Amino acid sequence: MDRAATIDTIRRRLGPWDIIVIGGGATGVGCALDAASRGYDVLLLEQHDLGKGTSSRSTKLIHGGVRYLRQGNIALVREALRERGLLLKNAPHVVHNLPFIIPCYSQWQKLFYGAGLKIYDALAGKYGIGRSRVIGKDEVAKHLPNVQTKGLKGGVLYYDAQFDDTRLLIDITVTARTHGAAILNYAPVTRLLLQSGRVTGVEFVDAETGDVITAMAHVVINAAGIFSDSVRQLADIKADSVVTYSQGIHLVFDEKFLPGEAGLMIPVTDDGRVLFCIPWNGHLLVGTTDTPVSEPTLEPKAVQTEIDFVLKTARHYLSQKPSREDVKSVFAGIRPLVKAGKAARTASLSRGHDLFVDGSGLVTITGGKWTTYRQMAEDAVNKAANVAGLDDRTCITADLPISAEALGIAESLDSAINCSAEEVLRAVRYEMARTVEDVLARRTRILFLDARAAIELAQPVAQLMAKELGRDENWIVNQVKDFKKLAEGYLLP
Repeated sequence: MDRAATIDTIRRRLGPWDIIVIGGGATGVGCALDAASRGYDVLLLEQHDLGKGTSSRSTKLIHGGVRYLRQGNIALVREALRERGLLLKNAPHVVHNLPFIIPCYSQWQKLFYGAGLKIYDALAGKYGIGRSRVIGKDEVAKHLPNVQTKGLKGGVLYYDAQFDDTRLLIDITVTARTHGAAILNYAPVTRLLLQSGRVTGVEFVDAETGDVITAMAHVVINAAGIFSDSVRQLADIKADSVVTYSQGIHLVFDEKFLPGEAGLMIPVTDDGRVLFCIPWNGHLLVGTTDTPVSEPTLEPKAVQTEIDFVLKTARHYLSQKPSREDVKSVFAGIRPLVKAGKAARTASLSRGHDLFVDGSGLVTITGGKWTTYRQMAEDAVNKAANVAGLDDRTCITADLPISAEALGIAESLDSAINCSAEEVLRAVRYEMARTVEDVLARRTRILFLDARAAIELAQPVAQLMAKELGRDENWIVNQVKDFKKLAEGYLLP
C-alpha cells in the first residue's frame, strides 16, 4: 500500500464520502468491506495499527459459544453458528474445522454435556460442520494425549472452527481495498465535525507527519470497540457510557503440553466462563479469563491473579503440568460489553452486539465478538445508509470470498520461530505494516507465540523495514528499543 497516495486521495476528494468508519478492528474493517462491496464510497481511519486492540487478542476461535447455551441465549448461538458456516465458506484459507473434547469425570457430566452439544448441533442446522458424540475414556486419551486420566469416565467430542484473528483481519482489509475502500492506519480521529448539531465529517491526524486532515461524510460509523464511548463523546461530551469492559488473558506454551490436533474445552471454571486449551501455530494456547476493568487501553497487561487462575485450571486437566517457566508468551485483551442494567458480573453479560444512533446522527456499533463481525457490519451499514438517506443497496458479504494473500516459502531470519524476509517485505508493501511491532505482533504472530523469539528478531526486521520504507539508522534504533520494551510485557513478571 502506498500510504502517501491514500492520504493524497483523501486530501483531493472534493465531495463527502458516503461513509467514514472509525476503528480498524474486526467490526470496522468488516464495515468497510460491506460498504465498499455495495458500491458506497468509504474511508476507514484507525488510530494505531489494524487489529492493535481486542481483535488481535482473541482465543482464535470462530464458534457459536457453547457457554451461551447455559445462559439461554439461543438467538446469539444460532446467529454465531450461521456466521461460522459463512466464514468457513468464504475464508477457508484461514478458518478451519477443529475438534474439541470435553473430558468428563462422572457419568452425569457425559449425559449433561452430551445433551447440550446435541442442541448445539441442532442450532447450527445446515451450517453444521460435524456431529457431536459421547466417547469413551480411551478415545479421549487418544485425542488428548496429555489429559488427566485419573477418574476420567469419557468425554464429549464436538466441532467448532479455528482461525488466526489478525491474518483474517488483514485479508478482509485487502478485500475491502480491492472493492475501492480507502483505509488508513495511524490516523487517530481527534474531532467530529458538526453542522446544525449533525456529524458531517471528521478531523484526523496523520500520526507519521503530524498533519491535521479533514474528511467530510454523509454519515460516520463509530466502530472503535473499547473506545466507542470516547468517540461518541467527541460529538456530545455529555453522552452516557454504553460500554463496560472485561479483560481476558491467554498463556502460550510449547505444544508438548497438548500434542495432537484436538482442543480441550473446560466447561466450568471459577469465574463462570469456559477455558480452552487449543493447538495454535505449533503451540498451545490456554485461556481465557473474565476480569472487570475500569477503562480501556491499547496494551492491557495480565495481572497475577489471572495468570495463577489459568495455570491452576490447566494443571488440573493436564497430566504433564505446565509451570510459569514454561510460558512463552502472555497476552491480554479487553472486551467491549454492552451495558445491561445493573448486571454485576461481566461474565454474565451477553456477547451480542448493539447499535446506537445519537442525536448527532453518529452510528455506533459495539459489543459482539469476532465470529459475528460480518453480521455486525451488515447491521451497521444498513443503519448508516438509512440515517444518511443513501441509495438502498443490498449486502453481498454472505457470499463474498475473502482474498488470500499468496504465502511463498523463503529463507527464514535467524530465530527459533520462522519469519522470512519475504514475509516482512510483503507486510510492508501490501499489508500496511509501518513498525516492527506491526510485523512481529500482527502480520506474523511471533510476539504472541514466543516473546523472546520476537525480541531476537527485532533488529533484522527493523533493518529490512528501514530499507523498504526509506528510514534511517535512528529509526532502526528507536524501533528496536520500543519493540523490546513492549515485548517485555508479554513475558511473565
